[in-house]
Amino acid sequence: MKTKYLIVLLGIAMFSCQETRKLPYYNTANFTPVWEIDSEESFHKIRPFNLTDQEGKLFSEKNLDSKITVVDFFFTSCPGICPKMTNSMSVLQKEFLSNDNVMLLSHSVTPEKDSVAVLAEYAKTKNINYIKWKLLTGPKEEIYNLGRKFYFVEEDLGENKDDSIFLHTENFVLIDKNRIIRGIYNSLDPTSMASLIEDIKVLEKE
Repeated sequence: MKTKYLIVLLGIAMFSCQETRKLPYYNTANFTPVWEIDSEESFHKIRPFNLTDQEGKLFSEKNLDSKITVVDFFFTSCPGICPKMTNSMSVLQKEFLSNDNVMLLSHSVTPEKDSVAVLAEYAKTKNINYIKWKLLTGPKEEIYNLGRKFYFVEEDLGENKDDSIFLHTENFVLIDKNRIIRGIYNSLDPTSMASLIEDIKVLEKE
């Protein structure tokens, strides 16, 4: 009887911790956590931009407002890590398909090759749901600047690089409804991906 009582208490404690857990904020490429911010308006956030999705429609920073977003950088002809990243993003698509609060974004790092038509064919091949998951193309300089200077997708490794140096990383970045970075995850690591799913659920409660 005592054992059952302890298990119940432990379950309640774990549930309580999950209910009150909060994610840090990030404003630097070395991902030093910040736990309290004075103003969301003055904190580092994803800047304005204009790109094009797989259906040829304009996609801007305004589309991120009021959405929890998972972001990555890939290219359709990648033979290495990108297919595995796409598989991981597909897991998120399945998990949050009916959740209108969550969006997935994949930016092409070879936009000169990944035209709208190429992205559309890739989306069809990979069963990508257009409403849930956008594939983005546009000016290379714009995409690389966003990736390195605003999403910090390469962490501190990308701070001093420009678009002449290839951007290639397996990282997923979690953005909150105010376009502020709240986490970075290794898309090839199942444990990291499980943490990402749980962190999305935590953000939903904010």
